[in-house]
Amino acid sequence: MMTRLAAALVLAPGLAGAAETELASRIDRVTVYPDGAVVTRLGRAELLQGASQVVLRGLPATIDPASIRVEGKGVSQGPGSGAFSVGAVDVRLTPGEARPVLDTVIEGKLKALREEQVTLAGRISAIEAKRATIERFAQVGPDKLGPDGKALPVTDWPAVFDAIGTSLVKVHDELRGVRARAADVDAEIAALERARPQAVKPGAPKRDIAIAVEAPGPVSAEFAVSYRVGGAGWTPQYEARLTTGSGNAKPVIDLVRRAELRQRSGEDWGDVALTLSTTRSAGGTRAPELAPVQVMFFEPPVVYESRPRLGAAPAPMAAARAKAEAEAEAQAEKSRRSASAPVVAEVQTAQVEAGAYQASFQVPGRVSIPQDGSSKTVVLSQGKVEPALSARITPELEETAYLEAAFTHEEAAALLPGTVALHRDGTYIGRGRLGLVAPGDRVELGFGADDKLKVSRAPIRRRENEPTWLGQTRTDLREFRTVVKSLHGQPVRVTVTERIPFSESTAITVETIPAQTTPPTEKQVGDKRGVSAWTFDLAPGAEKEIKVAYRIKWPGDREVTYAQQPLPGPAPRPTN
Repeated sequence: MMTRLAAALVLAPGLAGAAETELASRIDRVTVYPDGAVVTRLGRAELLQGASQVVLRGLPATIDPASIRVEGKGVSQGPGSGAFSVGAVDVRLTPGEARPVLDTVIEGKLKALREEQVTLAGRISAIEAKRATIERFAQVGPDKLGPDGKALPVTDWPAVFDAIGTSLVKVHDELRGVRARAADVDAEIAALERARPQAVKPGAPKRDIAIAVEAPGPVSAEFAVSYRVGGAGWTPQYEARLTTGSGNAKPVIDLVRRAELRQRSGEDWGDVALTLSTTRSAGGTRAPELAPVQVMFFEPPVVYESRPRLGAAPAPMAAARAKAEAEAEAQAEKSRRSASAPVVAEVQTAQVEAGAYQASFQVPGRVSIPQDGSSKTVVLSQGKVEPALSARITPELEETAYLEAAFTHEEAAALLPGTVALHRDGTYIGRGRLGLVAPGDRVELGFGADDKLKVSRAPIRRRENEPTWLGQTRTDLREFRTVVKSLHGQPVRVTVTERIPFSESTAITVETIPAQTTPPTEKQVGDKRGVSAWTFDLAPGAEKEIKVAYRIKWPGDREVTYAQQPLPGPAPRPTN
């Protein structure tokens, strides 16, 4: 029987007195999201007849209790059906245990040194006993060293004295050497003991999950417990290798999609089945609400004069301080919100499952990811696309042509925002960035400077009149000329972008002078007001001239300024 249960965080009445059974488990699979992960543990427990508790101990304290899910199935140990029921799930916070960290190399050296220390102590004792015996022998007079305790002949006395002296010198040398070695061993032991990892302090709190079960008879039960943890995530990375082709060969881009994983969840993921999902599990779940806005006439505030109290700051200072504190708090809140890779081998890629709202990648084989935050990179997909090559030039800012490759993203899974390593004809040229690309969207990648296109831009004319009488209109006439020359051996498609100032004031008029302006192929590029584009095919050895001329008019008694506007883009959206 299979039972499914979303975590219930209220302990059922009478559960406290139920028998507890330890659930030994292992992490079997992990689904990693860009901002979290869901871990699934598998375990087995032998259930007795009646009500009891199965306890899964030592889980990270950062798990989301509301995300816990329990599944179970049972096999009967007798004539029964193997059925059992799962009741409430109790999540307990328990203190962490202090566990010493052992260094096997240091511990092995300490063991050998302590054994040598005991051996040396025994040798020192034996040598000292030997020396004491020689010293006692030396205290016996020669008159008693002869046979049967008689006096030793005087002629033998020098030999006895030499023998005793030699023995004592030898014993002293031996003892000194052993003691020196013993001192060295003691010093090595002391140094290693200082270098030993100390017992850790009481660890971070842990969570235990107690599962209430009831079985009509003995059952061998298998459980799958899943839960969401923080401190984990993955970021997309890309590699685009462009082969520009030669002759009749078409250009090709080898596009590789990778994922970089890091985790500090509090538990090691060893030999697990890994799935990556594009779903954000910790973001907002619905669109933000708009508050009504009322327009009204401005009424100046009424200011009442009052004397400051003794010790109180004057009103302007207090207002300034309040404003500074409010700005500091706003900046702190913004900071808190922003804080939330020579032998060719077959590359294993992930199996993609694209749904209506998200995509997931099943990484082949099994993977191990430690909890120390170290980086692990896996390949999600790779493929070839045939791009359209062109050169883009912005001569006002830089007289350089840049090679661009554009293609349509035709995979089922969207490309998430991330960095892309760019290679052109086997040479690494730098890193770019991809935005969010949905299936069917156009992708444009820059592949560095095109040195076979020569670009020059120069002002041809500028004329600005000064008013001589009151009310006269002032004018500013400007004209520019851009020349692009091709040194390629094949035709090249080129896009040149230029800008003309725009005005939102009726008193300032901006007009293009058609006679001195080359007609653009695109009058406005996207949402960029005043930015136009000229796209053309340039034959080998040919050159193209583009002219831009415009006139600005405004009242003579006023001054104008030129303010560069921010590029249009999506505004950040708040999350719930």
